Amino acid sequence: MTRPLAARRALFVGLSLAAALVLGSCSQKPAATETPKEIAFSILSAENQTSMAPLWQPLIDDMSAQIGVKVKPFFTSNYASQIEAMRFKQVQVGWFSALPALEAVNRADGEVLGRIIDAGGEETYTSVLIVHKGSGITLDKVLGCGKKYNFGLGDPKSTSGTLAPMAYLFTPRGIDPTSCFKTVRQASHQANAFSVANGVLDVATNNSVGVVFFRRERPDLADKVETIWTSQPLPESSIIARKDLDPAIKEKIRQFFLTYGTGTGPQADKQRAVLKGLAYGGFKAADNSYLDPIREMVAAQDLSDAKKTGDKAKIAAAQAAFDKIHGQASQKRAAEPDV
Repeated sequence: MTRPLAARRALFVGLSLAAALVLGSCSQKPAATETPKEIAFSILSAENQTSMAPLWQPLIDDMSAQIGVKVKPFFTSNYASQIEAMRFKQVQVGWFSALPALEAVNRADGEVLGRIIDAGGEETYTSVLIVHKGSGITLDKVLGCGKKYNFGLGDPKSTSGTLAPMAYLFTPRGIDPTSCFKTVRQASHQANAFSVANGVLDVATNNSVGVVFFRRERPDLADKVETIWTSQPLPESSIIARKDLDPAIKEKIRQFFLTYGTGTGPQADKQRAVLKGLAYGGFKAADNSYLDPIREMVAAQDLSDAKKTGDKAKIAAAQAAFDKIHGQASQKRAAEPDV
């Protein structure tokens, strides 16, 4: 009888401890999200921080005042650093162009709060190819390859500087820039514009917004550059926030952007002047589905890369991924009302 009695006592004690743990866990309230004392807002200084900081600081100051939390700018020099900064919680919110925005959503626990509208009211922008004005270089000559030209791509993670020209111009024609051109280098839009204007590069990628900034900053050099190719419209930049940011603060930030520069009166006029300096017209609501066109472009590029390997398994997997994304995107486009 001793062994069964001991077993029953052990069972009773075990059940009592389990019950106590359950009751204890039920009595504990979930930890509340702590309101941050400071928020870092990520900005890519694609042109240069010296020229961009004065343009962004008034908006940063207005954000701090409206949400009741100090916001500080966090400038990065390239897209990879911007994504990693959000991934490792160095920043909580930021302005991201489309492809880095998608990577921030996929890899850095980010979500889309809103999208940008340009100064002309457009909700998209374009990738472009630029050459020195009067050079005689045409798009047909560029696509003719023959290792004649020094070519400049954008940052490897740039939507307009690399992804769009590859997805819409080179890949469909089976052109690999490294075998097509004399030299290929990758740099910022500003650096590429300077290089084309000064004759260092024969042709380079850029975008419609970068061209506006370049003309404003260096009109003398901008007069030496012309566009020979324009892509189809691309999704404008997004405002991305970390998912684990205090929901109340996140909503205040969302509302700040959706209402910034709207309405009437001196304050609204001042805000519109700030937006004009950034070449923006305002912001609209958006969620992660806003990045679907970028997902489709990435899937198309992945499929092209897989076909180059000749690996049937890789090709099949890439084809299936593309078909799924393309199908979803096609259904969404078909459902959208004609404007």
